[in-house]
Amino acid sequence: MYSLILHGRRLVELQKCRSLRLFSVNLLQNASAFSNSFASAFATDVGSQQTRKGQNFTVSYLVDSLGLTAKLAKSISRKVSFEDSENPDSVLSLFRSYGFADSQISNIITGYPLLLIADAETSIGPKLQSLQSRGASTSELTEILSKVPKILGKDRSFSVYYDFVKEIVEADKSSKYVKLCHSLPQGSKQENKLRNVSALRELGMPQKLLFSMLVSKCPHICGKERFEESLKKVVEMGFDPTTPKFLEALRIVQALKEETIEEKVNVYKSLGFAVEDVWAIFKKFPIFLTFSEKKITQTFETMKRCGLLEDEVRLVVKKFPQCIGISEQNILNSIEAFLGLGFTRDDIAMMVKRNPGCIGYSVETVKKKTEFVVKKMKWPLKAVASYPSVLGYSMEKRIVPRCNVIKALMSKRLIGRELPSMSSVLVCTDQTFLNRYVRKHNDKRLVPELMAIFNGKRE
Repeated sequence: MYSLILHGRRLVELQKCRSLRLFSVNLLQNASAFSNSFASAFATDVGSQQTRKGQNFTVSYLVDSLGLTAKLAKSISRKVSFEDSENPDSVLSLFRSYGFADSQISNIITGYPLLLIADAETSIGPKLQSLQSRGASTSELTEILSKVPKILGKDRSFSVYYDFVKEIVEADKSSKYVKLCHSLPQGSKQENKLRNVSALRELGMPQKLLFSMLVSKCPHICGKERFEESLKKVVEMGFDPTTPKFLEALRIVQALKEETIEEKVNVYKSLGFAVEDVWAIFKKFPIFLTFSEKKITQTFETMKRCGLLEDEVRLVVKKFPQCIGISEQNILNSIEAFLGLGFTRDDIAMMVKRNPGCIGYSVETVKKKTEFVVKKMKWPLKAVASYPSVLGYSMEKRIVPRCNVIKALMSKRLIGRELPSMSSVLVCTDQTFLNRYVRKHNDKRLVPELMAIFNGKRE
């Protein structure tokens, strides 16, 4: 098997009387139920409004106090929110009193937003004071906590992790590789994690990946024998330890039993894949080995319903193994969306072969982009079928700005009467597009105007 790993009653009057009483009781019960339902709905609505209020305040606070972008602030507000500035103000003031620059505080809050609702006096302050009393200088303290703010979320182990991070940071500043000699806390819960993270560092894993694991609850970097065995297999398979994919492969190899892995390999073999193909795909997309047999075969059959032959499905999976993870309903919805826009089944098959990822695009995305280039720009539907990668481009950053430049040039009759091909406008790089349609004009007024349109400052 090691070779495989390589590669949720009475009289009427009395009855009437009873009926009347029952009616009254039912009426009261229904009224009570309605009242409870209304109260519940009202409470839910009020709670939702309070949540939105808190998130809106949080976004404004983060933008105004830390200079974060609205997009980043919104992302943080989904993890933590508050309705007044008293607590977050105390947290920010505490960091500033210890010499943290605003940019460092921004990094800390972005990396670990929960600190904004932590108690500055009883939770964060004592830890900073403890580290400082142990000899941490201002520059050292601010550098290390800016890199790994989650250390402050730890209780008993925060100083152990701090020392470990400090040693890595200092060692990595040396021009000569320095092997860690950190004294591991024997018998503690952190021993395995620190030892294993040290082993990953020796393989060349960068600080960003190491530190995120150090303060996480990742089970795949705990243990000893199992970790060492899995690490050896992943290294021998040729994964690059400087990439997140290395950790993804390590997690999967360590989580799956050899019998389970062999069963998954056999499923792919039954669909016509060679063992070598399976491991080549695993190197591109390690998660694909975790899908169930039902999911694998179901997706394979669904892809065939797109109009692909078995050999073509295999080629698509090799090129874009992520397609195995797309739900059957999403694939069918995509097919219906393409058909509804006028694409033929042959067009769809060609699009999937050329750009397998298009089968996973949302219906809204497919309609929005196709209708724009076909109805507004007047490019033929066949052009989209020939270059389906266009459906993956950003409307705001690529499609609309470039099309606006083309429309401006056509209105000035500077590129002829015919619309340039879609591929020459949208498929090329920014530099090629600018050289082809903007910079070539020898006009000191026109070029800045076109650049403004391209940069979204004008339409």
